[in-house]
Amino acid sequence: MSAPFELPADARAKLELWRAGGDTIVFTNGVYDLLHRGHVEYLEDARVLGDRLVVGVNGDASVRRLKGPERPILDQHDRATLIGALACVDLVVVFDDDTPQRLIEAVAPDVLCKGADYALDQIVGREFVEARGGRVERIALREGLSTSALVERIRAGRSGYSGG
Repeated sequence: MSAPFELPADARAKLELWRAGGDTIVFTNGVYDLLHRGHVEYLEDARVLGDRLVVGVNGDASVRRLKGPERPILDQHDRATLIGALACVDLVVVFDDDTPQRLIEAVAPDVLCKGADYALDQIVGREFVEARGGRVERIALREGLSTSALVERIRAGRSGYSGG
């Protein structure tokens, strides 16, 4: 059994305040490298499932282990700052584990969200959240909108921009 995730004091204080006020806390996580419209729409969809949205952002070391040595493109501070600037996001926590399990246990959300590309039984933290009476929601992703696809377009010298 690993040690519990240590939330920053300001994050703990916000969570305690929100819980005391009866707010429904939603949690999701991801790398969020090269923030794009798909990320924003996913996070907006997650936010409407509760009163407060907490986003776990994979730290740089975690991203390198999961995505390879050329990632992330933006460092964890930049990625967390961009996510935190979105109106739909109430709190951002950076984590360096390969999975968000310990962070989910520390946040103890009422709603856990992941993209619909994950089967329910693949969603890390599902059992913990459901055992506490919470629920798990899968959010539809926007086709063709991914950082990996964006990186490939850049490498190939294609903008992919359709105007507007």
